[in-house]
Amino acid sequence: MTIAAPAPRTSAAPLEVKPSWRGWIHAATTPITIAAGIVLICLAHHAAAKTGAAIFMGTSILLFGNSALYHRFNWAPRTKLALKRVDHANIFLLIAGTYTPVALTMLPLVWEGILVLSVVWAGAIAGVFFRVFWINAPRWLYVPLYLVLGWAGVAVCAFSGFNPFISTGAIAAGILIAVGGLFYTLGAVVYGTKWPGRAAKHFGFHEIFHAFTAASFACHWAAMLVLALHPPFNA
Repeated sequence: MTIAAPAPRTSAAPLEVKPSWRGWIHAATTPITIAAGIVLICLAHHAAAKTGAAIFMGTSILLFGNSALYHRFNWAPRTKLALKRVDHANIFLLIAGTYTPVALTMLPLVWEGILVLSVVWAGAIAGVFFRVFWINAPRWLYVPLYLVLGWAGVAVCAFSGFNPFISTGAIAAGILIAVGGLFYTLGAVVYGTKWPGRAAKHFGFHEIFHAFTAASFACHWAAMLVLALHPPFNA
């Protein structure tokens, strides 16, 4: 009489079935971001513009690079959770990083730039801690926080003396920043509502969200290039 050996137990989680495009948009955007960052920093007109450009590009590369790594592959549960924390925290950093060159080049007085930087970076740091330590927060709570910080920066800039009509370059940059913000907002709505659903085989709501973020980055990079070449202030 033989006794069948018990089936070996495994702790491996089943592989997640992702749309075929998952992660590829940000994977393609990452090397473009690196090249665009080098160009932007090299063309920046002065030290303040170079500093702002470097911070903007650093936070952009961090977001797109980690996002591509996180979304493209199937990871072990602990690794996946760590990458998810970084991925969600990076959104707050990119918001603050985008406002940094604006504060350094488009505000007439030093204290105004300091005010904007203080508000957006304090909000970003608080957001980073929030997503790192409460990664399972409901989507209806943390998605609006991204939008609040993003548009709060606009309000603080307006309060601090931001004047997009100070020069033709500032007008162009202001329009590009606004369009980029609109793309981010539309992407956040798609992500928050999961429209048009999670059943897509190739291109689902998450891919639409990533496409909006890439388009927004393109707008903001163009705006930062205008500011780097023709800074209205702090020259």
